[in-house]
Amino acid sequence: MESGIISVDRWSQGSQAYFLTHLHADHTRGLTPTWKWGPLFCSRITAKLFPLKFPQFKLSLLRVLDLGHWYTLPLFSPSSGQPITVHVMAIDAHHCPGAVMYLFRGEFGCMLYTGDFRWERTSRRAQIARNMLLNALKQEKLDSLYLDNTYCNPLYSFPSREVAARQVVNIISSHPNHDIVIGVDSLGKEDLLHYVSQVLKIKIWVWPERLQTMHLLGFQDNFTTKTSLTRVRAIPRYSFSIETLEGLNMMRPTIGIMPSGLPWAKEIFKGKGSAFGPSPSHSVTCTNRKKPNGSLAGGQIYNQYIYTVPYSEHSCFAEIKEFVQLLQPASIKGIVASSPSYVEPLYYFGKFCGKKQESSMLYQKLWSEERVERVETIQIKSATKTTNSNLQGKKRRKKQVGLLVSHVNRVSLLRRLRRGIKITDTDFPAYEDNI
Repeated sequence: MESGIISVDRWSQGSQAYFLTHLHADHTRGLTPTWKWGPLFCSRITAKLFPLKFPQFKLSLLRVLDLGHWYTLPLFSPSSGQPITVHVMAIDAHHCPGAVMYLFRGEFGCMLYTGDFRWERTSRRAQIARNMLLNALKQEKLDSLYLDNTYCNPLYSFPSREVAARQVVNIISSHPNHDIVIGVDSLGKEDLLHYVSQVLKIKIWVWPERLQTMHLLGFQDNFTTKTSLTRVRAIPRYSFSIETLEGLNMMRPTIGIMPSGLPWAKEIFKGKGSAFGPSPSHSVTCTNRKKPNGSLAGGQIYNQYIYTVPYSEHSCFAEIKEFVQLLQPASIKGIVASSPSYVEPLYYFGKFCGKKQESSMLYQKLWSEERVERVETIQIKSATKTTNSNLQGKKRRKKQVGLLVSHVNRVSLLRRLRRGIKITDTDFPAYEDNI
C-alpha cells in the first residue's frame, strides 16, 4: 500500500482511514474525545462500548464492520489520483469484547493484521473464526501477517481459558470462609467472571464504571455494586497489590486471584506499596496450594494471600505456531517489540514463510552469531504498565513493527510497514446509537 493513508491502531494525523482492533488502552493511545482525522472502522461491539471510553467522541466518525463480511472500499491513490479498490473483512480475535483481526485484500496483495488475539483449538468461537478466515482466503496466498507475538517464545504454555476458569472456581470453593478479590482490567475477562458467577450461583461486585460495561454486554444479572450481597469482588488490576491484600486481611480473611498469562515475580512485592505486576527479569518457583482433602485447588501461589491463574487473552507459543503453520504467510512482522520474553516471530516461524525462507535462515544465522541488533523501529502503539513504584516506576511498553538489520552489513531483513490508500466515505453510513 502507499504510505500515509491507512492506519491500524495508530491515531496521528496524516491518514485518511483508521482501523481500531479493540478498546484496550495500548491500542487507543493518541485517540481522544476530540479526535477528528478520518473515518474510524471498528466492530459493532467496540462501537457500542465507545461512548463509555470516549464520552465526547463524535460518533458520526465511526464505521461499523460486521464479522465475516467483505467490505469494498473505494480508494484513491494520493500519488496518481487514480481510483483503487481495497476489500476488508473483520474476524473475531477472541481477545476481549469487540476485538477483531483485519484481513485486507487489493492490488497490494493480501494482508492480515491480528491485533491482540487468542487462538484456542478447543474454543468454538476460535473454530468459527478459523473457518471464516480460511473461507475468506480460499486458495489465495497471504502475503503479509502482522502478528500478536506477546508470548512468542516456547517458555509460554498455558491452558485454555475454560480450564483456567475452572481453576479459579476451585480456588474460591476451597476458601468458603474467605472474601475473594480478582484483579481485572476495565475491559476483558467478562467470560471468566460470568462463568464464576454462574457456577457458584453468586453475584460478583464490580466498580460502577465496570458495571456499565457489563450492562452493555448483557451481563447485568450477574454483577452488583453492593458489597453486602457477595464475598467475591472484581477490582481494578492497578489496585491489586500485596499491600491491598494485607490491609484487607486485617479486617477479614481474604485471598486475591490474578488471572493472567504473564509471569509474576515475588521479588518485586517486597515493601509497602508494591504493585502486583509483571516482571520479566525475575523467575519464581511456585507451588500449588492443596484443598483440605488433599486435591489441588489449581493456580499458583506467590505468598500467603495471592494466587495466580494462567488465564490469558493472548495466544501462547503453541497456538501462535499453529496459526502461522495454518496460514503460511509470505512474511511475518511481530506487532509487539517489548514483551515478557521478546523474540521476533521470524526467528521461530520463518521456515513456514514461503518466499521469505531465505531471509528467515539469514536472520537465524545472525541471531546465533549474536550479530543482529535492532537499529530502527516503526512505532505502532505503546502502553504504560504499572509495576513496583520503588524499583521501576512506570514502565513503557511499546508495540512496534521491527526493521531488523545486521549491525555489520546493515542487511535489511524486513521492509517498513507501509500504510494504505485513501478511503472515501460513500459506502459507509455514520454510526448511530441504535445500531
